Amino acid sequence: MYRHALRLLPALVLIGLAVFALSGPRKAAAEGQKANLYPADRAVVKQIHRYRGVTWHWQGLMGVRRTPSSRAAETDPSHSFKVWVRNLWKRRALRAQRMAAHPPHRAGWLCIHRFEGAWSDPNPPYYGGLQMDLGFQRTYGPELLRHKGTANNWTPLEQMWVAERAHRSGRGYYPWPNTARYCGLI
Repeated sequence: MYRHALRLLPALVLIGLAVFALSGPRKAAAEGQKANLYPADRAVVKQIHRYRGVTWHWQGLMGVRRTPSSRAAETDPSHSFKVWVRNLWKRRALRAQRMAAHPPHRAGWLCIHRFEGAWSDPNPPYYGGLQMDLGFQRTYGPELLRHKGTANNWTPLEQMWVAERAHRSGRGYYPWPNTARYCGLI
């Protein structure tokens, strides 16, 4: 057994040296590439973060699951890979924004809005174009309430998606009983 191991030792040493020799220049080249492209890479990674944030914002507003993400683009030395990931997140952001622009019951919300207040109506106890009270806002739009304040500070699209969350929860159009009747929704 000992003789057999001694015969394999030179082959193992040669394999180890070959792996070491081949990995050395590649690692040095990758480090050199990282040093040369660092400012460009930093800008691309910043764009990835921005597009991912936009995607997640719209997905969160619509109440759909966030697209999963990894840190591969930040750790991979390849500039072309970073650019590919940036373009992927840009397409995702545009797709999420297009989907968010068309709430399922948009016509109903616009009809209700015609009988309620202005989109920027700041008068308590009801705020915004769909006249949401604070309890409604806390229940169906807590992140918007926390980051932007009351509904009069939200975009019309954000107000409609918060109303859509209430509709999906089973409340339908009943938080707006009179105006929903005027519109023929209930």
